[in-house]
Amino acid sequence: MKTRIVLLGLSLVALGFTSCKSEEEKQAERTVETYTTYVDSVSNVAAADAKANWESIEAEYNQRTTDAEAALAAMKDRAAAEERVAASKAKYEELKAKYASEMEAEMKAATPADPRARVRTVLFPGGQVGADMNFDWVNKDNILKVYNDFNNAYDENKDSFTREDFDEIKKAWEALDARKNTVEKEGLSSSDNLKIAELKLKWATTFKVDRLKAKGDENQDAKDEAN
Repeated sequence: MKTRIVLLGLSLVALGFTSCKSEEEKQAERTVETYTTYVDSVSNVAAADAKANWESIEAEYNQRTTDAEAALAAMKDRAAAEERVAASKAKYEELKAKYASEMEAEMKAATPADPRARVRTVLFPGGQVGADMNFDWVNKDNILKVYNDFNNAYDENKDSFTREDFDEIKKAWEALDARKNTVEKEGLSSSDNLKIAELKLKWATTFKVDRLKAKGDENQDAKDEAN
């Protein structure tokens, strides 16, 4: 009789463990279901609303992802659930990449255009030089051509430059000269170095006169408008 009571007690304990574990798995399944439903709901939000609230969406998504991954660990048979979570992750990442691209484009469109970009493009065709005046692309093999193209472009367009343009031109020229100091140490030939020196002398003289003229013209225009 005692043996039967002990066996019955063990059976009840085992049943209790089974029921508890089953409930844990059910909760895990509900967590995964909530995760996939959330991702579906994000994809159904209007694009404008989603982009406007993306930070909060991303924060909640990250938390729900953590919960879903923890839920998977509590499942015995989780192959199907893992596939659902992986599919939802892929869906979200695709949506995130799409919105990130759109938001970047919108931000660029809203950013005022750099008024000096035109000057740099004229002097360095192809847009190699940005506002940061980075000349890392200039080396011992192309630096003479860069100086020569700069001088030619300057001569062709100097009558259209404003006083502010001349300020930008001066900065670009000084940045190019700074790059030349580095290129010299990388094996710039003496013949190219001599030709660059001639171009620099020619440009410096012309630039000084042209800049003063542009400043004088603008001052005169301002006086004329005032009168």
